[in-house]
Amino acid sequence: MENILVVDDDAEILEVVGDVLRQAGYDVDEAKDGKKAIKCIDAGCYDLVFTDLNLPKLDGMKVLKHVLDESPETMCIILTGYGTIKGSVEAIKMGAFDYISKPVKSDEIVMMVEKALKYRRLERENILLKQQLRKKYQFENFVGDSKPIQKVFELIEKVADTDSTVLISGESGTGKELIAKAIHYNSYRRDNAMVVINCGAIPEELLESELFGHEKGAFTGAHKMRVGRFELANGGTIFLDEIGDMSPNLQVKLLRVLQEQKFERVGGTRTLEIDVRIIAATNKNLINAVNQGSFRQDLYYRLNVIPIRVPPLRHRKSDIPLLIDFFFKKIDARKRNGINGFSSAVCDALVAYDWPGNVRELENMVERMSILANGDKVELEDVPESIKGKAGKVESVEVTIPKDGIVFDQAVEEYEKKLILEALNETNWVKTKAAKLLNINRTTLIEKMKKKKLAKPAVG
Repeated sequence: MENILVVDDDAEILEVVGDVLRQAGYDVDEAKDGKKAIKCIDAGCYDLVFTDLNLPKLDGMKVLKHVLDESPETMCIILTGYGTIKGSVEAIKMGAFDYISKPVKSDEIVMMVEKALKYRRLERENILLKQQLRKKYQFENFVGDSKPIQKVFELIEKVADTDSTVLISGESGTGKELIAKAIHYNSYRRDNAMVVINCGAIPEELLESELFGHEKGAFTGAHKMRVGRFELANGGTIFLDEIGDMSPNLQVKLLRVLQEQKFERVGGTRTLEIDVRIIAATNKNLINAVNQGSFRQDLYYRLNVIPIRVPPLRHRKSDIPLLIDFFFKKIDARKRNGINGFSSAVCDALVAYDWPGNVRELENMVERMSILANGDKVELEDVPESIKGKAGKVESVEVTIPKDGIVFDQAVEEYEKKLILEALNETNWVKTKAAKLLNINRTTLIEKMKKKKLAKPAVG
């Protein structure tokens, strides 16, 4: 039950407002002057304060200021007579929620209180949501300790709290939007909006209006003015996904926004200034698009200030067991279907698969197998044949033998050395993980390293 403080030097007003609020189910305290009101605020915890402006001992503006300073979550509504409406407007500018004119009406009081408390709840929910988002996109929540993905994490940490434009490239499903959100929620813009728009999912004729908004009557069907995504992102970040699909006409307009942070709505003449950080992403090779003339070179260089290349999952296979465990725990916390995990044979099969859909495909597969497993653990029989068939198979290797022949043992020795070095580099020279990647025992790996005189390169 919410607590409300009513402050007024008029005993009749105190009684009327107090009775109305009590009948509506609220706990109500009363104060006849400003000093008593401040004592009540310091001693209690109020969800809302009703206060008159003309009070003895201490005026209502000082009561309002005290509430804003000492209890900023408490809502304030001003009780005002005809002569103090101007003061009530000033109070709203200071931070009061609204004002009610005397003589007060019962239904107006209750409606105003409900409106103010609903606003307070939404504010709290918004704060909580932002805290949850920040926690979700903290760096320690990123999964992977392979060398390629660690480089990406280090780069995110360096650029997050800057205003530099970032271009994220990588195959579909590698987590480009996740990286964009990590950059935003670890920057000083985190309390403002992050607006996401997929440039490839919206027809060209609609995308301009989505990005920049339009004025009423700008085109057929534009019955009212519409605010665009850039305006919504003002003070925050806009994430332009699949930027490589943007038409040349829109590329010119985007270039201006990047250069000047200015634009006009479709059908408008007024220039709007914004303060927006731009993060773009693509699964296309933009250099090839530039060479083919489908993407502007000057826009490419404007976007590519900080390039982040996200490796495909097949290039960071040592991270697959970690990702399986992460996704399983996430799914288990939500569904709690009694599955105790994945067998080692399943993990081996999943590591052997190339994952053309990358991390997104792996997450979906972990969820699917967790739900459809026949026992209390996901076993090899629960793995789809398309994935299971890859387990234990070795990709074919093209070998060219010169006309004068090769020294067979030497060639095999060099290829084995190359495989071991690749596994060690992939796992940051963690021998247990490298051995698992090579499907050999750790002791066997150590013996081969000694024989080939392989040691971790010195740093610095």
